[in-house]
Amino acid sequence: MSFEELKVAMGDLDGDKVEAILADLKAQGGTGAAEALAACQGGMDIIGAKYETGEYFVADLIYAGELMTDAADIIKSFLAAGEATSIGKIVIATVQGDIHDVGKNIVKALLEADGAEVIDLGVDVSPDDVVAAVAESEAQVVALSGVLTLAINPMKETVRALTEAGLRDSVKVIIGGAPVTADYCELVGADAWTINAADGVGICHAWLVA
Repeated sequence: MSFEELKVAMGDLDGDKVEAILADLKAQGGTGAAEALAACQGGMDIIGAKYETGEYFVADLIYAGELMTDAADIIKSFLAAGEATSIGKIVIATVQGDIHDVGKNIVKALLEADGAEVIDLGVDVSPDDVVAAVAESEAQVVALSGVLTLAINPMKETVRALTEAGLRDSVKVIIGGAPVTADYCELVGADAWTINAADGVGICHAWLVA
């Protein structure tokens, strides 16, 4: 079994081959789960690049999210067998006024495969609902997603609501999505921003294990 083959298969959206490679990994006792995760993440980078060049379309991204979710579930079963524990809790949501969830779902799958416990609030989520979820779960990270430019203001309002609830100092906030920039990150009051799923997972991982 080659992890490079797994990366290429994921990048090619070859679900049958990804499933076959992970089945081989399971038959071998799950040894190499971390490498399998890295390979899948590398495949997602390939998918992102192909989308940016116009080779892949939104429908391909939706399938990619489903494929990554399925792969993450298998990899998590390897980690569970090894008695792995959660590296921390993350609340993730598409903010109020936006119903796009492709990017959010891909990030969720990657985060879960990385060992995080993810509380997914779905789409069109109000600031109050984010605050309630953070208070209840005692999450260390809040990840806010939005594809529309109008999502920037709800992101800002969510950070403000966390501050007013006295929770802002206890969480890191990352924002992501097509309209996000460094300037918007500063405007929103977030700690980090990304338009790349794998980079976002890397940032969250560093926060959780710090």
